[in-house]
Amino acid sequence: MTTRNEVLLEGQALNAPEWSHENHGTQFYRFTLQVPRLSGQLDILPVLVSDTQLTQVEPECSLRVQGQLRSFNNRSGVGNKLVLTVYAQEIQPSQDELCNQITLTGALCKEPVFRRTPLGRSICDLMLAVPRRYGRADYLPVIAWGQLAVRASRLHVGDALSLEGRVQSRTYHKVLDSGESEERTAYEVSMMRLLDPDA
Repeated sequence: MTTRNEVLLEGQALNAPEWSHENHGTQFYRFTLQVPRLSGQLDILPVLVSDTQLTQVEPECSLRVQGQLRSFNNRSGVGNKLVLTVYAQEIQPSQDELCNQITLTGALCKEPVFRRTPLGRSICDLMLAVPRRYGRADYLPVIAWGQLAVRASRLHVGDALSLEGRVQSRTYHKVLDSGESEERTAYEVSMMRLLDPDA
């Protein structure tokens, strides 16, 4: 199985990049990219960019971002435990296309969770481990609908999975220990197509 983690997005930068962290002497910055869907709904996605690409990112400019979907564990106790970010490897001016594509190949690291909506539509939640260099891996939540959900529900931990889809954001309300409700944003991959993992 050849692992793949390829993302291609087109959207509008909502803010100027803000410093995030330093790694091996490289400074990294974060900004938010607004990516429209065909339906007109917007996905608001976090993007990580190195200091060498900063000059290309300005608020309200339209960009084409090519890279990978990365995850890391947030141990601060604040916000989501698994934090997803689009790691930009290449940034160019927009080509004025609707574009939100991701291709992933990895292995299932949790049993699929299959359920139905109140209207009877099938959904399956998956967690995909996509290996990276140096023995690391990205753990990426994937959601499948309809017949794809039924097929995905038959998979087991350790099975290879290759897919095409899109990166999406959704807001939800988390009830805190204090009893108060806090709005948070979750990111996931919406599966559009199953691929042959050996191709």
